[in-house]
Amino acid sequence: MWMIRRIGLFAITNLAVVFTIAFLIRITGLAGYLEKSGISYGGLLLFCTVWGMGGAFISLMISKFTAKMAMGVEIIDPSTASGWQRDLVARVKRLADAAGLPMPEVGYYQSPEVNAFATGPGRSSALVCVSTGLLNGMDSGEIDGVLGHELSHVANGDMVTMTLVQGVVNSFVFFFAWIVSTLIASQLSRNDEREGGGGYFMRFMIQQVLVMVFGLLGSIVVAYVSRAREYRADAGGARLAGRSNMIAALERLKAGFTMDPVDQRGESIATLKISNRAGGLASLFATHPPLDERIAALRAKAY
Repeated sequence: MWMIRRIGLFAITNLAVVFTIAFLIRITGLAGYLEKSGISYGGLLLFCTVWGMGGAFISLMISKFTAKMAMGVEIIDPSTASGWQRDLVARVKRLADAAGLPMPEVGYYQSPEVNAFATGPGRSSALVCVSTGLLNGMDSGEIDGVLGHELSHVANGDMVTMTLVQGVVNSFVFFFAWIVSTLIASQLSRNDEREGGGGYFMRFMIQQVLVMVFGLLGSIVVAYVSRAREYRADAGGARLAGRSNMIAALERLKAGFTMDPVDQRGESIATLKISNRAGGLASLFATHPPLDERIAALRAKAY
């Protein structure tokens, strides 16, 4: 039910933006110009929305499979787990129960890096995964802090939220790239009486450039939302595992980014894993806030 409500809210928001754009196109007289160029902006909006949202949701549906393949994740069978694997499953079960979550799949990947991630299409079909470097490099409280953070992502529905945000951004990137490329190509070829291939190729190339430019700008919006979700997951991790454990985990991760290796596998799921990108212009595109800022935020909160 929570997923339906969240999708419904984003659908309403998306429709409101679509109707606003359509209204602006109509009152500015751009609609007539676009129709002369062979574009039905209403149909284009619908096509871009289906294309943009469809791609984002396909990525969400296969997210667990992608992560498993990219990182060589080994899933732990709770019925046969023993030793440290049984301990890891028990930790996840305890924290998941505290968060009111169904038991997720629990996995690990062989890597010296200290990291973890959660993914999956919903709260009832999630995967929580840690590196062997994290298990070997953190104490019990720190591991609980990281697991609490990842389970908070699941409890907050962050995978669905980020999919919806990315889908909306994709939709408008395609829409504006199509319109602007058509307008530019029309101006450039106004005095060219030739029809067909040349004009189409020029518009296609302009469109591809604009998709990259608008996509880059759109990624700033996506990254901003992602950073906000990280702060919220930190707060959730502090409630589940204790604030001192959550802060200690972040401190250990901060030290790890200067001492420990970073696993270069799985570029497609890099945004899921914890990072500590530096400030400056690059911070606009960072999916995670700097660890110093996350630690300061936790210390400033009262629980």
